[in-house]
Formats: sequence, structure tokens, C-alpha cells
Amino acid sequence: MTDESDITATPRRRPKPDVIEIGGRKLKPATLMMGHGFDPALSEGALKPPIFLTSTFVFENAAAGKRHFEGVTGKRPGGAEGLVYSRFNGPNQEILEDRLAVWEDAEDALTFSSGMSAIATLLMTFVKPGDVIVHSGPLYAATETLIGRILGKFGVQWLDFPAGATKEEIEAVVAKAKELGRVSLIYLESPANPTNQLVDVQAVRAVRDALFSGDEKPPIAIDNTFLGPLWSRPLDHGADLSVYSLTKYAGGHSDLVAGGVVGSQALITPIRMMRNTIGTITDPNTAWMLLRSLETLELRMSRAGENAAKVCAFLKDHPKVESVGYLGFLTDGRQADIYRRHCTGAGSTFSLYLKGGEREAFAFLDALKIAKLAVSLGGTETLASAPAAMTHLSVPDERKKAMAITDNLVRISIGVEDAEDLIADFDQALAAI
Repeated sequence: MTDESDITATPRRRPKPDVIEIGGRKLKPATLMMGHGFDPALSEGALKPPIFLTSTFVFENAAAGKRHFEGVTGKRPGGAEGLVYSRFNGPNQEILEDRLAVWEDAEDALTFSSGMSAIATLLMTFVKPGDVIVHSGPLYAATETLIGRILGKFGVQWLDFPAGATKEEIEAVVAKAKELGRVSLIYLESPANPTNQLVDVQAVRAVRDALFSGDEKPPIAIDNTFLGPLWSRPLDHGADLSVYSLTKYAGGHSDLVAGGVVGSQALITPIRMMRNTIGTITDPNTAWMLLRSLETLELRMSRAGENAAKVCAFLKDHPKVESVGYLGFLTDGRQADIYRRHCTGAGSTFSLYLKGGEREAFAFLDALKIAKLAVSLGGTETLASAPAAMTHLSVPDERKKAMAITDNLVRISIGVEDAEDLIADFDQALAAI
């Protein structure tokens, strides 16, 4: 017997299909950012998507409303087939998610109100009280706080391995974690914040697949903010989910806060259900701003990367610099091997270790004239900060020492200014020490 809703509830469809290839040539992400997921015919012929500032959407009929809610609540697989309510979805968010998935050739994507809300929603989706999380270290300080202090209150345990660990070292940690309880998630961050150490995602995947089978396999999620999506595509190397602070390079103008997760539909679907429940979706205005930003992502990241190479070449041999943690300088050893296998570029954020300690780091930061003394990264402007005293202040001293987050460390994110002007700024700031 045919259900009436199957007859009367017509899924929302675009009048025109998206053009994703021409003459057998698959279009590149930079091209698709200009129109993918949006049909002007649905918005009065507008070239760009309008901002849809509405809390709710009108259903075609009652049966359609029922069918949409069956998808939103998980009663029927596949999610909502139309627009329902702005806590669940909206035109700006759906277009943004379509385009975000393109960069890593992912099946699906979700966007969130911040990078941390993306991470929190992901963790709440897969982790239960009493579970064990295995993660690389160091992580962004707020992520470590969320795992260790917040989830720890619910009996969640964690074990970590250093970012540059070998396959054997990773295997030893994961095997130990299995003895503690159900390993529900392997969470990585590469490059690590703020040391710029790379994680061997392929080794992590090999260990996961060797030690777990069937449904007991924990998802591998990775924070891809520092290099993604232009210089790193972790899904190609074994990760299941790629996580972003879209505040950074994707947003790229230091004027919004947002987060994202991309990956397979099988894993994105339960995260979507959790997001629907707790309401961590990106707002329409922020989604619209991100759509604008994605159009210039490749241009901005490329220019920033070129600038960083020039700046780091200047800093490398400066007498007041102890070392520069720039991926472009990796030539041999395990980190260089990971870089060759995993990355297509060195990025524009790096760690600068000055000779001295906090006094020297603060003197350098206070003397900057072009670079801004501020946290965050991936913006059009160059930013510099002291992680040990700022973003990672809450990390216990012993852990900071073990992770090389020292008082003489300055994290620098290079922007799109003139490279020679930036070099002049860093030169005079170093002279002020």
C-alpha cells in the first residue's frame, strides 16, 4: 500500500543541475566556488546567494512537512529533503556545505558556529561515558581542555602520542588504550598547534585497521586547520573526518568565527543529528560571508604561502633566532618523509624559537609594526603571538615542556602583505631584543 506522503511530498529540487565537469574534465575547486550549489533561478536571478535571514521555512504541504521531519529526526534515512528550521538547515548553510566538501572531494560536509562547536559536536556524537580517546599531541589548548577536563567529568579517558610518533609508537599507545576500555575515537591535529609537528596519518590508519575490526573501528578525525584545504587533504591519506576552524584560512579575513567537518555520509549523518539537537549550526550571515571567502581561498593561501617561504628564509639564519619550525625546511628524517607523503605545500603558519625566553619573546612581539599581536591565524594580515603565555596558558607546565611549547616560542601566521615589508618589520623587531 502506498503511503499518501510518498505521493504528495515532493522533495525540493533545483531547476538546473550543477555543472561539475565539462567534456570529461572535472572542474577544479577554485572554479566551483563561483557557483556550485546555487541556482540564481531560485533567488530572483541574483548572481550571488542572498542572506536568508529567516528562522523557519514554509512547507509545500502537510505531508511534505511530515517527510522533512522524518528526515530531521532520523526516523527516515537521508535527512531533510527540504528546508525546515534554521537550527537544522538553511539555503546559505547548504550551499556552503556543498562547496566545502568540494575541496577534499568528500561525500558530505557540515558547518558550525565555531571550530570548537564542530569539535564538541563531533566528540558528543561518537564518545560515550567510560570510553577512551586516543589523540596526537599537542592539540589546540581548548581541544585538550574539552577532552581532558570536560569529558573527563563523564568518565572519558584519553591517551596520546607525540605528533611525530612512529607507527610502532602509535601502535603501543592504541593497544594500551584498548586495555582501558572502548576506544571510540582517534583524534589528530596536523600540523600540531603550535609546534608545527606533522602526524603520520597513514601510519595511524594502518594501526587502527590492524587493531580493530568491523563496527569496533573508531573513526579517525583530524584537525586540518593549519594546512587545509589547499596544502593537505587528510581524507586521501586515511582519515575519516577532516575538521576545520573555518575562522582561519577558509574565512581568511579575521571577521567571522565558524567551524566545519567533512567526510563520508555514513559518519556525517550522526554528527548532523547531534547538531540538529544541540543547535551548533552556522548562522546564515556567517555562512554567506564564508561563501564570499571561499571564492578567494586559493589566491589568499597561495600568496600567504609564498610570503612565508621568503620570510622564513630570512629568519632561518638570523643570529637572534634559535630555530624556525617551518615545514618548507624539512629535508630529511621522519618529519620530511611525512611531509612529502601528506602535504602539497608548507603553509604560512610556523613556529619561531628565539634565543632567550619570555623576555625576548615579549620584546620581539611588542616591537612589531606591521604584524599584529593577536591570536588566531590564516587571515589576510600577519599575526604573531606567544603560545605559552596566551593560547596554551592553561596547559600544565610539565605538558608544555614535553610538547616544546616554551617561553621563547612565537607563533607566526603570515598574511598577504608585501613580503619585503614583512621582512623589514621582523628585522627591526629582532633588533629591539
